[in-house]
Amino acid sequence: MTRNSTLLPRTLLALATSAAVALGAATVPAEAAPVGHGKPAADETTPLVFAHRGASGYRPEHTLAAYRLAIRMGADYIEPDLVSTKDGVLVARHENEISGTTDVAAHPEFAARRATKVIDGVTVTGWFTEDFTLAELKTLRAKERLPQVRPGNTAYDGRFEIPTLEEVIQLAKRESGRTGRTIGIAPETKHPTYFDSIGLSLEEPLVRALRRNGLDRANAEVVIQSFETGNLRQLDTLTRVPLAQLVDAAGAPYDLKAAGSTTTYADLVKPAGLAEVATYADWVAPNKSLILPRDISGAIGTPSAVVADAHAAGLEVVTWTMRVENQFLPTNHRIGTDPNAKGDLAGEIDAFLDAGVDALFSDNADIAVAARDAWVADND
Repeated sequence: MTRNSTLLPRTLLALATSAAVALGAATVPAEAAPVGHGKPAADETTPLVFAHRGASGYRPEHTLAAYRLAIRMGADYIEPDLVSTKDGVLVARHENEISGTTDVAAHPEFAARRATKVIDGVTVTGWFTEDFTLAELKTLRAKERLPQVRPGNTAYDGRFEIPTLEEVIQLAKRESGRTGRTIGIAPETKHPTYFDSIGLSLEEPLVRALRRNGLDRANAEVVIQSFETGNLRQLDTLTRVPLAQLVDAAGAPYDLKAAGSTTTYADLVKPAGLAEVATYADWVAPNKSLILPRDISGAIGTPSAVVADAHAAGLEVVTWTMRVENQFLPTNHRIGTDPNAKGDLAGEIDAFLDAGVDALFSDNADIAVAARDAWVADND
């Protein structure tokens, strides 16, 4: 089917207004307090804030605590990256290799599970979710992935379990009832070609979970993401929820590379590539450097044509990832020289909203929501 026929109303609005986006948005302090915009996630005029792996700037990523905090900060969507257990249960981890995000290495009973595998053409050594049952994974505890960058988050090491997709959905439902606004979910299927190769396909259990929870609807506050193309095409035949094609700054979708295709991510954000993406997806999700390229000094300035071209193809645009630490910011939004110090994230967000994006992923949902709300007020 052609996905354009089921686009959300926000896309039509974006097509009509993208050329009129005003410049010069107000700057919000980088230490902005948590602010909720009080509008439903489906609001048709407001750019959306997706909490990247939850409030991962403040809690270990992909934990219920991180998702809950992001919701309290006003995020419209929470993002569970999905991998599979040995017994076919979808759980929230950024990677199937979990030594960097859990205490698995401290469990002598699992020492023999350490293995070396080839994932998407890359040799990886560690412990992998597909070698554990859900019951076994539930004995592990999460830890901060970037302890040198976010030492404050290490205070929460060892406190939280690995959540299942079902637990994330139930949290979003409870918080929607509590807050009076619909909390969306943006699941990302991780390494789908690899998981297919070992008999643990991600797509079918994901769709079953959505249907079980009444979320397999074109107007559901759900956006399924993938860096691969083939599984999005498959999902286009399995579900009615919006789909998002993730596009990295370099390289190529692994499924196309494995099939011998020469198509790269750069090809996907050319006009012809975006037109093809629009046949199976509703969103395109480019790395932020594809929208606001950095100059030789590392500063951002004039936007590329990607947002305008995507809108012309009938796609909404969500970009990633907005993080507050200087090392992740363009040079013209850094404060001081400490790479781990907080910079002007709100200023960077303003620049991307000025460039016309419809949504953004952030580790710091409080700053992103406050900056978004100030931008909307300034451009109302």
